[in-house]
Amino acid sequence: MAGAAARLARSSLSSLAARRPDLIPSFPPSPPPRGFSKMADSVESSGSGALIRVLFCGPYWPASTIYTKEYLQNYPFIQVDEVGLKDVPNVIQNYHLCVVKNQRIDSDIMAKASQMKIIMQYGVGLEGVDVNAATEQRIKVARIPGKTTGNAVSCAEMAIYLTLGVLRKQKVMDTAVKLKDLGIPVGDTIFGKSVLILGFGAIGVELAKRLRPFGVKILATKRNWSSDTLPCDIDELVDKKGGPEDMYDLAGEADIVGIVDHKFLSAMKKGSYLVNIARGRLLDYDAVFDNLKSGHLGGLGIDVAWTEPYDPEDPILKFSNVIITPHIAGVTEYSYRTMAKVVGDVALKLHSGEPITEVEFVN
Repeated sequence: MAGAAARLARSSLSSLAARRPDLIPSFPPSPPPRGFSKMADSVESSGSGALIRVLFCGPYWPASTIYTKEYLQNYPFIQVDEVGLKDVPNVIQNYHLCVVKNQRIDSDIMAKASQMKIIMQYGVGLEGVDVNAATEQRIKVARIPGKTTGNAVSCAEMAIYLTLGVLRKQKVMDTAVKLKDLGIPVGDTIFGKSVLILGFGAIGVELAKRLRPFGVKILATKRNWSSDTLPCDIDELVDKKGGPEDMYDLAGEADIVGIVDHKFLSAMKKGSYLVNIARGRLLDYDAVFDNLKSGHLGGLGIDVAWTEPYDPEDPILKFSNVIITPHIAGVTEYSYRTMAKVVGDVALKLHSGEPITEVEFVN
């Protein structure tokens, strides 16, 4: 089923590009982000005459492979392949650049990657990569900063989509349409709510910007609120700030939050809503299930799940106040075309030996 879905997605994307090239955005070269080049000079080049081979792991998020191939189509010395997740350990020794997606790269796989120069994510999440093992193998590990690609903007918009879907009872609306009913359900407004953003990073900033016009009170936590860690003056974006130690107190004020365990859920107001676009395992499954069942949690909207692909028969999806999307918060034309350019430029610079400044190295 996964393979069929991926083939359908590829066909649809390629067909769209052929029919409506005007919908495909182009992006002029942008200056490299400050601070992302400190490790660039330590990446060894494969030489200007070599073929650079790029490995995309698995069939999911197919646009990442398709768009990167399109960006590199005029460069015959760059080869882009997509390999099934189970086959990655058997072929990784043939590649110089690896885009992991949801492939776990542990020390055993790392040891086989004899030609690998860079392992990177098509986005920011690197929790599946053993960075220490990569460092031992002299392989650089990198992410694409969300604030430079449109990923943060895309994810912020998805958070609002899920929030509105839960508040307006999307599942119940679907049922009403099927039953030819009118005027139900009675939903709720985002207006007047208190929204707690746990982790006020790039996505949190973009989310706050978009939430403000809805007439909400914005609460936020961040480890360090010093001005040099923020992209803008946030006094007009955040009504109440706190650190990780304040999250339980802030939970008692919030109507909409994310990233929780049993203790956190218990601290939330009864009837509050939970939205997660970050990492599926940031939510305690049993805690969420129990609080949905008891009615303490008013609704759940998630784009990431505890296991992926998610089991459509999982009991948590039986609740009428739960909606889930297939890990697509960052999957937009804007963000994916931009990230394809980043991956393509990294491959081209591996070939030419130029310093790589488009990504953030973590080792």
